[in-house]
Amino acid sequence: MGAYVLIARLSGLTLVLWLSLAALFVHQFEEYRYPGYFPGLINSVFFSSKQPDRYPLNTNAAVAVNLGAGWTAYFLAAILNVHAIWLGIAVTIISVGNIVIHTFVFNIRRRMIYNPGLATSLLLFLPISTYFYYSVIVSGAASVLDWAAGIALGIALFYIGIDKLVDWLNDPNTSNVFPARCLIPAKRNEN
Repeated sequence: MGAYVLIARLSGLTLVLWLSLAALFVHQFEEYRYPGYFPGLINSVFFSSKQPDRYPLNTNAAVAVNLGAGWTAYFLAAILNVHAIWLGIAVTIISVGNIVIHTFVFNIRRRMIYNPGLATSLLLFLPISTYFYYSVIVSGAASVLDWAAGIALGIALFYIGIDKLVDWLNDPNTSNVFPARCLIPAKRNEN
């Protein structure tokens, strides 16, 4: 009952930004838990790693990226909503980046139909991002400066908050390894 009352009080862009945060949680569940082999996939496909259970993406880097950068940015965007629309634009840029990476990059590089994160990218991030941008444009909620700051911050968050964090925290000798269930099914018995 309490959740229904809370959702009923939210509207417009505020609701969309909270839904975006919820979509991020579901997206990360798909990537890391069920089916959950995103860490092994990214290490194998993007980095051709011989140690896909730990290098270059390891559990420390995954926590820093997902909780440190992702949860923080999406939560602040939801809390601040229209008062910092540029932050909403930034996190939606990250969602759009996930759509592109999961829909095209992984599937083209790996010649696959599905990868962990694809379903939530298409079923959650795509409609939420589309509605967010549509609402911002129609309502005129963002100035040119908001758009410029949001796009620049979104690109920076994607680059620094994902790519560089993985780079800075990589360690081929780390003990912070992913369990076998986080590897591509065909590689689970190799490690």
